[in-house]
Amino acid sequence: MYGWCGRILYVDLSRRKISKKPLPKDLISRFIGGRGVNAKLLWDLSKPGTDPLSPENPLIVGTGPLTGTIVPLTGRTTVTTKSPATGLYLKSSMGGHFAGELKFAGYDHIIILGKSEKPVTLWINDENVEILDASHLWGKDVRETTRILKKDLGDRDIRIAAIGPAGENMVKFASIMNSIYNACARAGTGAVMGSKNLKAIAVRGTGSIKVKNPDKLWSLVFEIAEKLKSRPFTYGTSHLIAEFNEKHILPSYNFTKGSIEGGYKISGKYFAEAGYLRRKHGCFSCIIGCHLYNVVEKGPYAGYAVGPEYETAFALGSNTGIADTEILLKANELCNIYGLDTISTGVTIAWAMESYERGVLTKEDTNGLDLKFGNGEAMIKAIRMIAFREGKLGNLLAEGVKRASKKVGKDSYKWAICNSKGLENSGVDTRTWSSRALTYSVNSRGPDHLFHEIWPTPELAKEITGVEITTLPPPPWADAKIAKWYGDHFAVTDALGICKFSGETMYTNAKAMSELYSAVTGVEISPEDLLLIGTRIYNLERCYNVREGFTRELDDLPWRFMHESISWKVKSANTLPYPIVAKGGVNSPEDLKKAQDEFYKLQGWRLDNGWPRRETLVKLGLEDIAEDLEKIGKL
Repeated sequence: MYGWCGRILYVDLSRRKISKKPLPKDLISRFIGGRGVNAKLLWDLSKPGTDPLSPENPLIVGTGPLTGTIVPLTGRTTVTTKSPATGLYLKSSMGGHFAGELKFAGYDHIIILGKSEKPVTLWINDENVEILDASHLWGKDVRETTRILKKDLGDRDIRIAAIGPAGENMVKFASIMNSIYNACARAGTGAVMGSKNLKAIAVRGTGSIKVKNPDKLWSLVFEIAEKLKSRPFTYGTSHLIAEFNEKHILPSYNFTKGSIEGGYKISGKYFAEAGYLRRKHGCFSCIIGCHLYNVVEKGPYAGYAVGPEYETAFALGSNTGIADTEILLKANELCNIYGLDTISTGVTIAWAMESYERGVLTKEDTNGLDLKFGNGEAMIKAIRMIAFREGKLGNLLAEGVKRASKKVGKDSYKWAICNSKGLENSGVDTRTWSSRALTYSVNSRGPDHLFHEIWPTPELAKEITGVEITTLPPPPWADAKIAKWYGDHFAVTDALGICKFSGETMYTNAKAMSELYSAVTGVEISPEDLLLIGTRIYNLERCYNVREGFTRELDDLPWRFMHESISWKVKSANTLPYPIVAKGGVNSPEDLKKAQDEFYKLQGWRLDNGWPRRETLVKLGLEDIAEDLEKIGKL
């Protein structure tokens, strides 16, 4: 087998049983690998209604067929499970070096079932796989865990995916971290790992990946490498902070403003100018290196941090009213070592800050913290409280903003920036970028940016839609076409193991992806057929949510976006891909429904409830999924 190792590692923690099984060829022909195969395994291995934090919820780790080869930017690991934050489908991914090491050890996927009676580490050393006691690691942060494990196992080159205290305490947005600073963050993968008493997965591989056509692959890789050299990624995504702040589209003060005074100081360019940035580094097979290694030499926040990227700088910076470089770097570092999703952490704290300023939360509720916008010291303390579930505040915020607002009441749901699925919103205010309203609402995971994109140039928008887009925002049918185009590409990218920072060189270039796929695996496939697999994966994920109780009402946006008009003027060029102010300053329910209707039609879904139709699933080769849904009356 070329590209794939051809094996799945099964680990039953309840019975302490380890087995290795072949990766079925039918699975890879239908779903490729990574995100795709993971989704089908989750469907097959979990029952409807499974409690996300129960032993019955599988935790599935997957890699793509390009990972472990010479193809650049192919070091992504996908983790799939049922989300404790939303109760729905969860796909999250991370960079770092874990995926390549797992492939070198001889495995494409790991399926973790059950729950250990005590804390354990899964140690994968090529063919030798063991479940080791991890009692001495419980309570340790991610950095400490990594250091101790490498010493215990006597190998500094092992790759480790671990949880911190947040995962152990089953914070609903706890992350899994690998290479210390690479986060599989969104919607609670770390909480699922913690619920299984699995502290870490350590991997050492000494094998290699066979490719079918090495000469052709080398030719493609050289071409890609030349194109990647021109990628403007000097400061990762953090360069967007300064630009968005200037245009008044940077979510600030819990999405009540579009900019923050001094916002330039939380941007990547400032990190370099002020002397914080010491170097950059990349993940497995990366030739860009978007990770920023920053150092604070002295003062109360002395130390170092990798990052932050845009989403972290928005969430822990502008959205909490903080434009202090050193506080942001410290907050980012704490989230990394405690194992917390920075987006959810920041959005949840910002909700608490607004609640405090409105008098809905008092100092008794905040354990004495003066939790006002801009209080960096209070935010730092709140992060630790969340990770360890300390006090009333820590326990409340550890549940995420949807549950916290429901518990507090007093209309606090109105400034809880999540949609009905329950995931905290990432760093786009859809009132200022109306085309994002569709993608954020229909996302299977919740309102964020990693299932779709909406950044087409006018030329690409014309290629996707077939016409020149002359009105902004684009008409609903054009929005729908663009959203589906990106959704299909993203699914293929995640299945192959490609990083989205590869841009138009790979992840939005179906021709390049199909050529790479064929050169590595020997399986000839057209760009159209490759994207059809992307559509299949996307629809399977939707089906999982339908099985778990999804209805169209969950495809919505935060209350604030639908009811509160923005009170600031957006400074934006009237050209794609720049944001467009939504009509009336809010996301119109009527406009959103029109765009969703068009998107549902393109997908072949019912308009009344957003469920895939039988004929759609049959056309996509998902007859087995259709039969399963029909048995429970959800087709």
